[in-house]
Parts: sequence; C-alpha cells; structure tokens
Amino acid sequence: MALLAALRGPFARLGRATVFNLAGVLLQLLPLLLLVEPWLFFPDPRAVPEVQLTVCGPLLLVIYVTGALTAVQRRRFAALAGVDIPLLPAERRRPTLRGAMNWLRSGGTWRQVSYHLLLGPLVSCGTVVTVVLWAWGAFAGTALVWMWGVPPEQWPKFLRTSTEAVYIDASGLAALLLAVWLTFVVVRLDTRAALALLGPSRAEQLTRRVEDLTESRAAAVDAADAERRRIERDLHDGAQQRLVSLAVNLGIARATLTDLPDEARQVIDQAHREAKEAIDELNNLVRGLHPAVLDDRGLDAALSGIAARGPLPVRLRVDVPRRLAPTVEAVAYFTVSEALANITKHAPGASRADVTVEIHDGTLRVAVADDGPGGADPAHGSGLAGLARRAASVDGALTISSPAGGPTVISVELPCAVSP
Repeated sequence: MALLAALRGPFARLGRATVFNLAGVLLQLLPLLLLVEPWLFFPDPRAVPEVQLTVCGPLLLVIYVTGALTAVQRRRFAALAGVDIPLLPAERRRPTLRGAMNWLRSGGTWRQVSYHLLLGPLVSCGTVVTVVLWAWGAFAGTALVWMWGVPPEQWPKFLRTSTEAVYIDASGLAALLLAVWLTFVVVRLDTRAALALLGPSRAEQLTRRVEDLTESRAAAVDAADAERRRIERDLHDGAQQRLVSLAVNLGIARATLTDLPDEARQVIDQAHREAKEAIDELNNLVRGLHPAVLDDRGLDAALSGIAARGPLPVRLRVDVPRRLAPTVEAVAYFTVSEALANITKHAPGASRADVTVEIHDGTLRVAVADDGPGGADPAHGSGLAGLARRAASVDGALTISSPAGGPTVISVELPCAVSP
C-alpha cells in the first residue's frame, strides 16, 4: 500500500498539471481568436470603417472582456493549481463610472491585457507542444506492442523492421519524458506570469500591506482604548463605590461609637483615613485610565480639569469647535497631562505653563510650553519617548524644542478625525 501511495503521488500531480494546462488553452487563445475573427469577413480591408472594424474593434473588445477573462483565470488557478491571485486595487472598489476610468488608467489593467494577448497565447503554445509530445510518445512508445497485433502490410512506410521499431520506441519514451518535464514547466511559467501580470504589482502589494497594517493598528488602538474605558467604568462603579461606602460607615462608627476604648477609636480613625486615601488614589488611577469627563463634556472640559488640579498656573486655550474621534481626544488629553506632569517633576524653575489646542488644516495641534530652564531630551527619559509613541499610534508626530535656558515647547500634531 505504501508503494502504491508513493507511486500515485507523482501521477496525481502530473494529472492535475495536465488538466490545468488543457483548461487554460481555450482561455489563452480566446483573445487571439477575437482579434482574428473580423479578418475572416474582411480579408482585404480597404475602406476606413472596415479597417477600424478589423483592427480597433477586436482590440477594444479584448480590453472590454479583460476583467471577465481575468476572473475566470483566477478561478482556474485557484481550483486547479491552488494559487490565489489577489485582486487589483481598482477592482476592489465599487463599479462606478469613475471607477471604470480609474481601471482603464491603471497599470494593472494593461498588465492583464498583455497577459491575455501575449504571454497567455505563448504559454498555450507550450501546452499544444506538450499535447503533441504526449500523442507521439503514446504512439511511438508502444510501436513494438502494436506491431505484434497489426499485419505487416498495414505497418507505416517508415516502419518496416523490428530495429526501426526499437528506435521509434526509444524516441517515444524520450517524448514522454520530455512531455512530463514540459508539463510542469508550462505550469510554473503560467503561474509566474499570472502572479506578475494578473495580480497587483510589488508596489501595489506593499501599499495594500501598509493599508492593512494601518487598519489593524487603528483597530488595536481602538480596542485598547475601549478596554481602558471598560476598566474605568468597572473601577468607578464597583471598587470605588465600595470604598466610599466603607469610608462612610467608618465615619459613622467614629461619630456614634463614643464609648469605645481609645485603642479601638484609634483603629477606626486610622481605617477611615486609609479608606479616604485609597479613594483618592483610585480617583487618580481612574482619571489616568480614561477620564469620564472626556466622554461626557469633551476635550475642553477635561483639559480644564487638568489645569485646575496642577500645582503651576496654567493658561489654557482650546479652539476645537466639534467633537473629534475618541481615540484622538484621548491621545491629546494624555499628552497634555503627561507634559504638565513632566514640567512639575523635571522643570523646578518653571513658574507657569501655556497649553494651546486648536484645529488647523485638518490637523489637531497641541502645544505645551513652560518657562523652565529647558534642556529636555527624549533620549534621557521615558516620559517624552512615551508621548512620541502615543502620538505615533494614531499617525501623529511629536516635536520638542528645549534649548538650554528655556523655554521648552512640546508640540503634537494629530490627524483630526471627526467623531461619528
């Protein structure tokens, strides 16, 4: 059984390759037949309409049916060779008049036309040669066999002796071996030509890959932002409410249970203070994940809250007339929050900060400036590098100007997508 399976594999591959080549002959010769057919009716065109009909008409017809021929070829490659030929970028769009014009101007369209008019017919010629070799190999390779069953007077003129039959048998076996080799060669050539001409080019594939990566990255960013929102809601509605209830109960116990020993009252007082500190820490954590005010009232109100809580005077100017995409608003919010925190920690001489948020030419521009000593360097800290990565997650860009002696200006430009 193992020997039969080992022998069946090559023959199965040869059979699939042969069927693949034979199925492509009619498709690959059809464009040439369309070009030749008018000459059967006008073998000697002289008038201008006859010339146009015999030359331009068939060519336009081939261009018109190029899309259908390419679709059928894709199905042939997928079903018989297991090769997936991607669609061209112009074919992915809806079939509108403008899309048809873009399809005609596309270089991929003319690559498809060149396959159907040039390389396809050449490959089909290889298939025809293969069929001839198979036929001759089947006839000549069995010369000795059918000589025994055919009367000598019916033998071909070129075959009169057994020695000649041996030579013909050898040529037939050689033709069979050549036919096997040529069958697979035709499959490889046809596959390479189809992938290069019927599908997108290398540049188009890279462009499509970049688009796919951009979409997947945007989806990942949105998913991470949605997860932060979920965690913020769970903490706010769950753990935070429990801590508030605990602090309230401890406060009631401290106020009402006046006859307790001093040691017990000290324990209640300490637990009450720790509960309130835990609530404050949890509030800061929730705001760090995703502030609820950003969803409820927008970027202006959320940034106003940051400016009011900061230890430095902050002059805030927000000129954003409409709501933006949630991800862009979140990046802008956390950029300002982190930049103000960096001023507090790393610019001890700063006395104030200026925050400007505005939309200009379809871009959200965020600028945070301080009058500190300057010298900020992204290479010597993770805070500024984190801001750059956060901005890059939505195709934004961050620039830093911080000469020695100040001032320091952190600018972020974000693509301004409107919230649905």
